[in-house]
Amino acid sequence: MAKIDPTARVADGAKLGAGVLVGPYCVVGKDVTLGDGCHLVSHVSIQGVTQIGEATKIQPFASLGSPPQSVHYKGEASRLIIGKNCIINEGAVINTGTADGRMETRIGDNCMFMAGTHVAHDAIVGNNVIFANNATIGGHAEVGDHTFLGGYAIVIQFARIGEQAILGGVAAIRQDVIPYGATDENGNLDGLNLIGLKRRGFDRATIHTLRAAYRELFYGPGVLADRVEAVGEKFSGSAEVQKVVAFIRGAGKRRISTPTAQREDA
Repeated sequence: MAKIDPTARVADGAKLGAGVLVGPYCVVGKDVTLGDGCHLVSHVSIQGVTQIGEATKIQPFASLGSPPQSVHYKGEASRLIIGKNCIINEGAVINTGTADGRMETRIGDNCMFMAGTHVAHDAIVGNNVIFANNATIGGHAEVGDHTFLGGYAIVIQFARIGEQAILGGVAAIRQDVIPYGATDENGNLDGLNLIGLKRRGFDRATIHTLRAAYRELFYGPGVLADRVEAVGEKFSGSAEVQKVVAFIRGAGKRRISTPTAQREDA
């Protein structure tokens, strides 16, 4: 059974799972679904058609499911879906989708959003992602599993951030960042996320293969399109390299971020 503080306001129609805690001065809208064990600490606002998975904890002054910050939004009943076991800290803002996009903003499982973070309309965030303080992603952006966004990092709308990437603090990301990539504070590709790969248990041989493929992709002769095809063929037995190749081949509205200097110390 859910426990609701007397000062909280939970609208008729809201669905609260077993063991949900709604703390002081929280506001929960009529189209909200909270999974078992969710905890709204205090002063949390959850509106719109919003579904939050089990055991997610939301700290004071977070605003979830609020209308998109888009001039094209016309009041359509778009959605926000957040997975289980997430931690959403103070002042985080996550908006619903729009008719111009997916009609849905989606967050995976086991994510952490530190204070002041923002996920805009129609964005997709994978599993096990961390947004450090005040990191922000624009509308329609995509962030892959196990990615880390440094404090105050900004990802432009429609950009894609690949799996296991790491974005430097205060980085302005204007282009797509490959899986396993690392950026500097200016948002330029600056090697591979070697620390993240090691922490996640990638073995030495896999990391060696990724580094070799990285050098050939970004420092080999010819144009990038030709190098992608060559690397895809040469490293056909590496699932990790194939993810990078597929990511580059699937480029959308943004170009692929590349190194700015001829470095080979990935």
